[in-house]
Amino acid sequence: MAACVSRVELSVSCRSLLDRDLGSRSDPLCVLLQDAGGGGWAELDRTEKIKNCQDPEFCKKLVVDYYFEKVQKLKFGVYDIDNESFDLNDDDYLGGIECTLGQVVSCSLFTKPLELKQGKPAGKGTITISAEEIKDTRIVHLEIEAQNLDKKDIFGKSDPFLEFYKQSDAGTWQLVYRSEVIKNNLNPCWRKFSVPLQTFCGGDFNKPIKVQCADHDSDGSHDLIGALETTLAQMQTAGAGSLVEYECIHPEKKQKKKNYKNSGIIRIKSCKIETEYSFLDYVMGGCQINFTVGVDFTASNGDPKSPDSLHYISPDGINEYLIAIWSVGSVVQDYDTDKLFPAFGFGAQVPPSWQVSHEFALNFNPSNPYCQGIQGIVDAYCQTLPQIRLYGPTNFSPIINHVARFAAHSLQQGTAAQYFILLIITDGEITDLDQTRQAIVNASKLPMSIIIVGVGEADFKAMEFLDGDSGVLKSVTGEPAARDIVQFVPFRQFKNAPREALSQMVLAEVPKQLVSFYKWQGWPPLKLPEIKAP
Repeated sequence: MAACVSRVELSVSCRSLLDRDLGSRSDPLCVLLQDAGGGGWAELDRTEKIKNCQDPEFCKKLVVDYYFEKVQKLKFGVYDIDNESFDLNDDDYLGGIECTLGQVVSCSLFTKPLELKQGKPAGKGTITISAEEIKDTRIVHLEIEAQNLDKKDIFGKSDPFLEFYKQSDAGTWQLVYRSEVIKNNLNPCWRKFSVPLQTFCGGDFNKPIKVQCADHDSDGSHDLIGALETTLAQMQTAGAGSLVEYECIHPEKKQKKKNYKNSGIIRIKSCKIETEYSFLDYVMGGCQINFTVGVDFTASNGDPKSPDSLHYISPDGINEYLIAIWSVGSVVQDYDTDKLFPAFGFGAQVPPSWQVSHEFALNFNPSNPYCQGIQGIVDAYCQTLPQIRLYGPTNFSPIINHVARFAAHSLQQGTAAQYFILLIITDGEITDLDQTRQAIVNASKLPMSIIIVGVGEADFKAMEFLDGDSGVLKSVTGEPAARDIVQFVPFRQFKNAPREALSQMVLAEVPKQLVSFYKWQGWPPLKLPEIKAP
């Protein structure tokens, strides 16, 4: 596997975007895609949406792993967002650019004209990207309130929000955080927020930080209430009952009014700094990743002897099930020292009783369902196929609950020692959707992730529903998943792409899911990385 040299944080701003909204300005968002091979693009990250703004400076940074030895083709796309859906296909495209990460990191400011398609400019729109290497894994947690802010609205109080800027080496101010807006309140208390230390002040506790407090207007013409300058070192003295207070000063008012005191008080209630561990910190610290495969043997796949069956093994020894096992397994196996992988089938009648089973061992050895390496899973699959009868229904919950039992046992150890990945390969006709929803909600509290690869041409609406990208998955009783643990990918999107494209897409979420679980538990890696001195 290629070694990730470092992580890079990209700051994005645009100027003179096209106006696609009637009666108001566009509501832009920027998405970052990476070339996944075979003409496909995989989304890496996206910024927040900014309302009514043709010259947005996005606050959310786009994070990308930088591999020195790979040409990493990137595409930045800017969209006018007019709805709540995650899908960008129903939003107006305001233009984009294609470039390489190498081009971006080798420029201090990378500015390009936006194009609607190759050779067709998007009006006068431009995009500017600057890159910064993430060297520091510490996080700043802040809690802030204000008192007696100036009233800016004629028919009500102000709608205040905060913006934090760090000073760059060139002396310019760069936005690092924008708070939520608190409506109609001159004594707001903003919700706790966290910013990576690197983003916040470049790791320099004495670097100047500018805080601006403004009154939000829905048309984008926000009014400044006041500003202050400080450093992280000063803010850090807050906490344990002692607040750090600053006067919020409006420069023009200060010049014009003789008896001007301030435009309100900003208080830092608490300022804490914690170390954020990465996926590699956990893996290098000794976390084992346990890989389990579940294969759909229901009748809707078609008779394995027939060439139009999804289980038909072609003369060169492959089918979509086998390609999915190989491409995902070949990446995951590097993180599992014993290379013993349990593999199960579901939805078939199994000898000798010919009862339908929803979790039978592919090697027909229920007390030892482990296969030696990925090749062992492939061999077991090929030997099992002629010995079973494809049947139904398609129940996912038994195999999810099976892996969850192991994950629950490892949870009791109270350390970041083991994480479980379940790969389910299916043709998509799920029968026990309600039980599966409950099983996933239960599993979301455990050290495990579920990857579903959909093979064939079925309608995968149920699978997309289980993948919580469009909102939090809930059980039938309304209990929400504690975190998003399901990643669904339809195999047909990758039919003509190189094999690694599928594994990259399928496994993209796993590192985030593993880190989010251990962070939620408050568990550090088994062996701590050496902390660099600040």
